[in-house]
Amino acid sequence: MPRVFFITGTSTGFGNHLVQEVLDRGDIAVATARKPESLSFKNTTDKNFLAVKLDVTKKADIDSAFKAAVDKFKRVDVVVNNAGYGLSGVFEELTEQQYRTQMEVNFFGLIEVTKKALDVMREQKPSGGVIQQVTSIGGQRGVPTFSIYCASKWAVEGFTEALSHELKPEWNIKLTCIEPGGFRTDWAGRSMAFPEKRHPAYGHIDAKKNMTTRHGTQAGDPPKGAKAMYEFAIMKDPPLRAVIGTDAYKAIMGKIKDYGELYPKYEKLSNSTDVDGYKAPR
Repeated sequence: MPRVFFITGTSTGFGNHLVQEVLDRGDIAVATARKPESLSFKNTTDKNFLAVKLDVTKKADIDSAFKAAVDKFKRVDVVVNNAGYGLSGVFEELTEQQYRTQMEVNFFGLIEVTKKALDVMREQKPSGGVIQQVTSIGGQRGVPTFSIYCASKWAVEGFTEALSHELKPEWNIKLTCIEPGGFRTDWAGRSMAFPEKRHPAYGHIDAKKNMTTRHGTQAGDPPKGAKAMYEFAIMKDPPLRAVIGTDAYKAIMGKIKDYGELYPKYEKLSNSTDVDGYKAPR
């Protein structure tokens, strides 16, 4: 039976390529976007494709989009939380509105979609499905000029890991954080947001110049990234976390090495704080 994929943020980037990958593999795509009328894909039919309006910051949109998907295809097997954007600038250059909006889209919007997805997947017969959270290698390490973006992605990582321990095995709902490195999407181009004003103390960092220079030179090929996301989505037992991209793999292995050296260095002090005589429960 074809799987039904519900994908957010499909106008450009990974979401756009993933919809096409789903269709090419013979599955069904529910493609969501703020302007669904602008979406265009190859080989769509009334039986394998549905374009739906969805702004992830609006709960009414989330509810109506899932209703449309279930009404037409009767179930949802894979939800891909791809909607989001990048905000680049040194922290002191960012406005309160900029970092609140970043969190509204990248974190709060994602958790509302996840909440609805859990309800749909648990209640459908048979129950189950996969929820992919598209985070970033920036959800595993801090990157200069991306303090709030990284905060939003770290929040998704922590939320998803905690949630994975709350779900009953018999629900058969799997969670995966997809952690991309640099890919040649619009993320670092026209989709990127920057500070409105420069801060005089940070003349040594020009976020906009740095990103403009980097845009189009990243290692990652978006269609190949989408293929990897699809492969993770159809695994019988998908991992909780997975990086995609050679730069992301190198970065996460470096982070693991750093952690392996950092924490043992302070083992004695870290373990010196228990109440005298305390015995850990078995």
